[in-house]
Formats: sequence, structure tokens, C-alpha cells
Amino acid sequence: MLKYPQAYINYLIHFHSERDYFECHEVLEEYWKEHPGDVLGSTYVGLIQVAVSLYHWRRHNHAGAVKMLRSALKMLRDTDMTQLGIDPEAFRARLTQRLEVLETLENGQYEDLDIPLADSQLEALCLQHCSRNELTWLSPSDLSNTQLIHKHTLRDRSSVILERERSMQLKLLTKRDKG
Repeated sequence: MLKYPQAYINYLIHFHSERDYFECHEVLEEYWKEHPGDVLGSTYVGLIQVAVSLYHWRRHNHAGAVKMLRSALKMLRDTDMTQLGIDPEAFRARLTQRLEVLETLENGQYEDLDIPLADSQLEALCLQHCSRNELTWLSPSDLSNTQLIHKHTLRDRSSVILERERSMQLKLLTKRDKG
């Protein structure tokens, strides 16, 4: 049995190998929404916000990056991070340093960030997955990959749009039936 949710492990793999911060956000947000009572919920949100911050920063949206990083620092709980195999002191120091860089903007050139893992078994599990899938752990962002950099604007949203329309029609019918 896994000590960590698979979605969290997937988050770490996307974060450290592909640097696909959009996908990090997607997998962990889905897990968080499916487990509303999870005691680690606040920290999951903080980790999602870290990924979103890096996504914004890499796209030169400094204001969005700063906003998400400030919020992440408030959401992340040290005891939860420890439970998730993260070194909370080192991670908080890295995030604070990155926030300072972003806030000055003169040194705001994007740099990848690694989450310092304190659990060597968790890191070994992630490395195994990377090896099996021909991914490189701690690889740098491919800043020439427009699909990676602008993923949210390039993805197919047709299913989301259809679901919203269906939901709106259902609400209208329900409202009409009550009236």
C-alpha cells in the first residue's frame, strides 16, 4: 500500500521531470477536490499554488506568480509537508527566496525550483517511475516548448464547454419546473 496518494507522486514527477506545472495543478487539484475532508487539504492547495506560481513566472506573468507564491506560503503547513516527505524548512526557505527575487523583478529571470524531499523512499519511487518512462528527474524546463509553456491556452476545452452548457441547461429546466 502506498504511503502517499498516487496523485501526489504524479505531481512530484511532473514537477521535477517534465516541469509540467500545469499538469501538476491538474492532478493534485483533482485529488484534492475528490477528497474534501483530507487533513492535508490546505497543503495540497499550497502545492498546487506553487506549481501555478512557477507556471506564471515561466510565462513572464510576474504579478500572477507573486500572488500565487504568497498564498502558497500561507497555505503550506510544516507538519503536513513533513507527512508528505518534504523538508519544510528547506522548502519554505526556497519559496521565500524565490518570492524575494520575483518581488524585485530586476532579477526576476525564471529558474526551475526543486522541492526538497526528506523521504528517500519517496524520491526513489519517483526516480523509478522516471527511469521506466524515460524521464529525467530534476531536468530543466524546456523553455522552447510552447506546448509546455502555454499549455492552458492550447489545450482542448470542448468537453469543459459542453459540460458547462449541459449544466446551464439543467439549471434552466430545474428553475422552469419550480416556477
